[in-house]
Amino acid sequence: MMEGLQEKDGLPRYTPVDEHTTRPRRRRHGPPRIIKVLILSLIGYAVYTHWNPTPQRHHVSMLSTERLQAEHAHCGKLRSVPKDPSGPRERNARYLDGQKAVVIRNATVWTGEPAAGTTEEEARGGGGYSWIQADVLLEHGLIKQVASNIDISSISSDYETWDAHGRLLTAGIVDMHSHAGDDPLPALRGTADENELSSDITPYVRSIDSINPLDPQIRVIKSGGVTTSLVLPGSGNNIGGEAFVVKHAVGKGDGRGELSAESMLADPEHNWRYMKMACGENAKRVYGRVGRDFGPFSRMGEAWYFRHAFEQASTLVKSQDDWCAAADRYGAETLDSYLPLDLEWESLGAVLRGQVHVNTHCYTVPDLEAFVRHTNEFQFPVRAFHHAHQTYLVPEILKRSYGNNTPAAALFADNMYYKAEAYVASEQAGKILYENDITPVYVSDNPVLNAQHVVFEAAKAYRNGLPYHVALAGVTSASAGLLGLGERIGKIKAGFDADIVVWDSDPLSVGATPVQVWIDGVPQFEDPVELQKPAPKPMEPVVALDTIHDTHSEHTDVVFSGVRTIMLAGLEQDLSSSDDEASYVVIRNGTISCVGGCAEATAMANDDGIPTIYLRDGHIIPPFTAVGSTLGLTEIAGEPSTQNGGDTGFSRAVDGLMLEGKGLSAAYRHGVTRAISAPERKEGGSLGISVGFRIGAQRPAQAVWREETGVHYTFTLDAKDDKTPSISSAVNALREKLLKATKPAKPDEEMPSLEDRKLRQVVNGTLPLILTVHSADTISTLLRLKAEVEATIDDGMRVVIHGGAESHLVADDLAAGKVSGVILAPLLPYSTTWDQRRSLTGPPLTNGTAVDALFSAGVKVAIATAEDWETRDLDLLAGIAHVNSGGKISEKEALDMVSTNIYEMLGLEQPDGTEEFVVYEGHPLRIEGKVRAVASGEGTVSVWT
Repeated sequence: MMEGLQEKDGLPRYTPVDEHTTRPRRRRHGPPRIIKVLILSLIGYAVYTHWNPTPQRHHVSMLSTERLQAEHAHCGKLRSVPKDPSGPRERNARYLDGQKAVVIRNATVWTGEPAAGTTEEEARGGGGYSWIQADVLLEHGLIKQVASNIDISSISSDYETWDAHGRLLTAGIVDMHSHAGDDPLPALRGTADENELSSDITPYVRSIDSINPLDPQIRVIKSGGVTTSLVLPGSGNNIGGEAFVVKHAVGKGDGRGELSAESMLADPEHNWRYMKMACGENAKRVYGRVGRDFGPFSRMGEAWYFRHAFEQASTLVKSQDDWCAAADRYGAETLDSYLPLDLEWESLGAVLRGQVHVNTHCYTVPDLEAFVRHTNEFQFPVRAFHHAHQTYLVPEILKRSYGNNTPAAALFADNMYYKAEAYVASEQAGKILYENDITPVYVSDNPVLNAQHVVFEAAKAYRNGLPYHVALAGVTSASAGLLGLGERIGKIKAGFDADIVVWDSDPLSVGATPVQVWIDGVPQFEDPVELQKPAPKPMEPVVALDTIHDTHSEHTDVVFSGVRTIMLAGLEQDLSSSDDEASYVVIRNGTISCVGGCAEATAMANDDGIPTIYLRDGHIIPPFTAVGSTLGLTEIAGEPSTQNGGDTGFSRAVDGLMLEGKGLSAAYRHGVTRAISAPERKEGGSLGISVGFRIGAQRPAQAVWREETGVHYTFTLDAKDDKTPSISSAVNALREKLLKATKPAKPDEEMPSLEDRKLRQVVNGTLPLILTVHSADTISTLLRLKAEVEATIDDGMRVVIHGGAESHLVADDLAAGKVSGVILAPLLPYSTTWDQRRSLTGPPLTNGTAVDALFSAGVKVAIATAEDWETRDLDLLAGIAHVNSGGKISEKEALDMVSTNIYEMLGLEQPDGTEEFVVYEGHPLRIEGKVRAVASGEGTVSVWT
């Protein structure tokens, strides 16, 4: 009846509750005063509870009162959100009594922050940042003073004086993505503990439980100036577990009280906790298989696994909050249950409470976008996205992440294209991110990259347009701030931890090497090796690096102005003292036609409308050749469909050549015009006949300049397979094949195999034998094999060692054995495998590296790379060989290691320097040098403007 009335009158319907209260009720007999009394009682109770907010619960719990009260006290910890440690202190919590104070005199100091009075806008552009002349006092594990001419009378304890002689001093390098200690080197099955793969979601495991303080790599890392690292679980899981920040001081020799992972913790007061998560391909690859009863198969599945885990943690958090609220209200001793605890979800619950810094491995746009959604749904911030190759495309997505701070991007400088997730990447990512108010930091992912050289990543970012002060902050103060330790490490400032590096040159220069490292004020190297270099001075930041030349054009005729040096064979000239008119180089039909005083030719070129490219400190050098790589055979290492494939037999690389890939384009853009690539073995390494081809060519018919450049075999640990289960059996198999090849073919012999035919060319000297090997012992074995085979033939074989991590141990034997040369791949090995464990890591630990030992022994050396992405750094690798040789390896000799020497040791014809060359703006062996043009011998010049 009431409903009909509402509809008739056009009134809105009541809610179900309202309808219930408005229905006609039958009269009840009884005194209405009872209702009034009840109402008054309720009002009185409300007033009472208002003035007595904690009601008395007349109940005695049967549980332990002491435990209930202790857990009630724990509620305070659950509710507290940490703050970054800051403020004055008398001593570092890691300081041990008895350590002497240190006064570092006469240093050139980078404090890591702008001068007082610098506006935020000025500082963002680099204003206020400078190197200053100062002394630095280290006492009680702290930086106590940074000032000119520190008064030693103010020092209250015993002290030592260390004279920097003007050398450059910075805060210790901070690497916020490392697996040092929980993935020790050399890699062994029994010591790898970076991933707990029993489940995709493992927030309950902790990296500290697997950090091995005896990992030899820790000392190597420290020798590169890295004092602090965030040691993360691996990225095999969507949620991998808790991470810990450590310093690389280990045991009593490094100033610690004991040998333990606990003593390495950078923040003994445990202000912050850290968590590693990961998106994308890794977890899918590890778990996503049809028929498996756990783990994600797709990104959709990953999103569910994340959300389900956060839901479990959220349920725990809410139940704990309810219990704590009840304990507050009624008293813990009245409750009939203990505080809900669940070790499986405790650390993830702490994430949702804002007590944990989350660092997430995410590459792609969908991964980043999905994870940002998770942060907003479950309301937790992200500190940084790691690897993060596609962040430069979507800074606005990062800015939608939950919380007040936009996540940073923890990057490599140019390690990219190695898997599908890294295929959409940019060397200018750091520059682009910074311009969009996203903080870029640079990391090693040790042992993916050697953390000893993580500062080199920052240097390459500077080369690619990131401002100098931002690049240096990306491995010091910015990284420290993201760890929540921005008032403890990362700057040279009174009150900060005394983690300090003195460098032999600007830390962002090619080959920069520490002279000494202090952690908590304790020197870490008793007798460090110091390179002989010119008087150290800071680089003058090159503002022009901020200009990215990415417009590509092809020209048959072009003029270059501002050329200062030409280093081509037969055309060597130093034009640095010439006037502008004498610094021209004219290119006609893709060939250098005039150098130096080309006024008439230049005028003619201008009349013809030929473009003129103006260079800052121009250099013209021979092009680079990538040897031993898989360029042209593999595009994406993690995607088999993009590769020629791994062979189980002997084949020719020319038959599987693929052109026009991103890897080839990147190498060409960096001055690599030719590659010599060999077929890959299924187990790893090379087997078969390499091809020589031009990288810039569009079709195989144009590209191939030599179908067969060498015969390749592998004797690293990858040599072991079903047919040759040991190194010795692999060596013997080659011995039998070579000795067979020395014998003349019989008239009735069947058609010999491709391998037999090519080995006959090896023994008659028309094809080189290229042996990939690292172990010094195996190199010695192969030298004996060479001598054994050569004893049966008239002339010697052309044998080249490729890899050569331990070749320095047998440098004299290599020279005496008359090998054609050693192709170091990589230039700076770091004992990643057992057969590289005796690698030389360089100063301050060793007196030089393999390149120095081989060069001194008279062995011809070339520089190659262990991975294809590194081919874009061949110029910088040659620069390292030069600048760290103590003057023994000249600039020309270093450049020969990535060009001329390769052809000489393989017995190949040299490229014509007038037709194939690279034009640089800036010095090619220094960090500020950048390629502006490449001529690949096809009649045109590629120019980038």
